[in-house]
Amino acid sequence: MDAGADRALTSQRQAPQRQVGAIRSSFAPWEDPGAQPLVRFDGVVKRFDGETAVDRVDLAIYEREFFALLGPSGCGKTTLMRMLAGFETPDEGRIFLDGKDVAALPPHQRPVHMMFQSYALFPHLSVAQNIAFGLKGLDRAARSARVEEMLALVKLEGLGGRRPSQLSGGQRQRVALARAIAPKPRILLLDEPLAALDKKLREETQFELINLQHDLGMTFLIVTHDQEEAMVTADRIAVMRAGQIVQIGRPAEVYEAPANRYVADFIGEVNLFEGVVQAAADGAARLASPLSPGGLLALGEPAVGATAWLAVRPEKMILHLDAPPPGANRLEGTVADIGYLGDWTTYVIEIAPGRTVRAARANASRTVERPVGWDDRVWLTFAPDAGVVLGE
Repeated sequence: MDAGADRALTSQRQAPQRQVGAIRSSFAPWEDPGAQPLVRFDGVVKRFDGETAVDRVDLAIYEREFFALLGPSGCGKTTLMRMLAGFETPDEGRIFLDGKDVAALPPHQRPVHMMFQSYALFPHLSVAQNIAFGLKGLDRAARSARVEEMLALVKLEGLGGRRPSQLSGGQRQRVALARAIAPKPRILLLDEPLAALDKKLREETQFELINLQHDLGMTFLIVTHDQEEAMVTADRIAVMRAGQIVQIGRPAEVYEAPANRYVADFIGEVNLFEGVVQAAADGAARLASPLSPGGLLALGEPAVGATAWLAVRPEKMILHLDAPPPGANRLEGTVADIGYLGDWTTYVIEIAPGRTVRAARANASRTVERPVGWDDRVWLTFAPDAGVVLGE
């Protein structure tokens, strides 16, 4: 192990690049006060057997937006989607689609289509027949032309005659997607659409969905518990908890500036430090903590004297082999575990008995030799603007 000058072993994790990033980067109709949303939930409540599944949700989704509802099982995200589709009726509140209250309309009268997690393909019908199933009101030639268009769009040309059982899981997912978009709905609802795919195919399909949504100019609403899936695909994310929306923002906003401890802990990996606020001014705060004699500095302006939590992501932690100068945001500990992930290495550092933090670094070098080993004494530092002070 090289014990020379301090070496910073972590670098900031880069957010996944959108393949249509140059086009989408300026897309932000929610920032225009005059823009009218395509979908609006207004004080929507839904109860099942006396239990509140959706609790007074207000939400606006705009034309051509790729929007994600993200949260754990049972948080109300699928119920919210099913109310938009017409499969559930709100107990309170209203749902507007293109300015029209649709809360009382049956599903078939709404310009909305839903792609289910199970795909719900008809096993006795061919791929082409599955896609054509929802094409009502078209003559035979127009229906056939639309099916061929959809097969080309999802890259399944020549497979229209096969049955779903003759396709791979990824191909069946494409058939379900083609069937959902064939009638040209105003908004496509995607309920955990990639859950059945393996990791590599799921990652590839995420970018295909982005490009497809952009090419179609259609509004997509995806429900998922997969944080990475929401971060990669969506223009904005609504994080849900116990039937309520706790934060809405672009993926980078939700990740870098979580609204509270729940969001910070739910989105990605995070280190949380509890402390008493000693000072707060100009958008920054200092917390007293026994883990760092110099205190903890981060963004935020909580009340002085209050107990607060500082959140800092593992990739923002800089790991040193030699002791840095005393000061704020300086932790000392022993390497308890190392996880090599190929592109990243995660270090688990014990900074107090039973108390660990995580640091991560990108593996930019091809060398196999690890510069840090198990049981090494190390130091962690992070910049004041790398962390954020949060309440509950």
